[in-house]
Order: sequence, then C-alpha cells, then structure tokens
Amino acid sequence: MKRIGIADTTFARVDMARAAIHTIKKEASVEIVRYTVPGIKDLPVAAKKLLEEEKCDIVMALGMPGPAEKDKMCAHEASSGLIMAQLMTNRHIIEVFVHEDEAEDEKTLAWLAQRRAAEHALNAVRLLLSPEMLTRLAGTGQRQGYEDAGPIEGSSGGSHLGH
Repeated sequence: MKRIGIADTTFARVDMARAAIHTIKKEASVEIVRYTVPGIKDLPVAAKKLLEEEKCDIVMALGMPGPAEKDKMCAHEASSGLIMAQLMTNRHIIEVFVHEDEAEDEKTLAWLAQRRAAEHALNAVRLLLSPEMLTRLAGTGQRQGYEDAGPIEGSSGGSHLGH
C-alpha cells in the first residue's frame, strides 16, 4: 500500500494536516503517516525521516510562517531544506506554506490554509497515483488556495516554435 507522509508544525495557527488528511482519505486508499514538529525549520528533517524511516512514497510539508521579516527568512531556509531533502531522497515533498500576511483577517487566513492544504493533498495523490492527471493540467494556471489564474489567452494548442 502506498504511504503519504504529512509533516506539520505546532507553530501553525491552523491544523492544516486535518484538511489534507480528510482530502486524501476521500480520494485514495493509502496509508497516512503524520509527524508534527515545533516549527518550519524542523520540516526538512521530518520530511526526510518520513521518506526514509517511515517508507512514505511522498510527503506534504505543512507550515504557517509569521508575517515578520525573520519569519520570511525562516520560511526560505525551510524551503531550501525541503528542496535538499527531495534531492537527497529522490522523492517528492510538496511544500504547503501559508504566510500569515497572505490574508486580511484570521477567518480568511484559516480558510486559505485549509483550502491550500486540501488542494495540495489532491496534488500529492495525483502525483503519486495518477501523474497523467497533472500532465493534462499543465499550463492551465492552477493555484492552490485562491482562485486559479487560468491559462494565458492564445497559449493552448501546442508549440508553434519553428513554424
């Protein structure tokens, strides 16, 4: 049975893992392994442990950096660590960060965190079980959380290079 790891933090102000787990359970029959750590800079090792020690096939790394400049720096460091962990393990880690300054108020922030986690959970399931579904969505301006951007007008229909 395929295994999806969920790494999340106590620093986050929303239980993003709950939304991700709910979505995964609706979409696929997989085993879910959750590992909660204190903050976002702890996510790279948590994700790597889920991949290597818990034998997960893919991991979602959920975090909610604060609005301060220091928080943004920590998010960048965590993101760099997640990329390194992907390269070290040759497995996907879906980074799902929701910055506290992405929303005007706490209600919208909670909605955004839950929606982004759920939509990225779909991405994780598709990447693991049906990657062709993502290929069909290539170039369509998909966004996780807020509304999709959509494709740029006139961009569909294949490449016209060299014609």
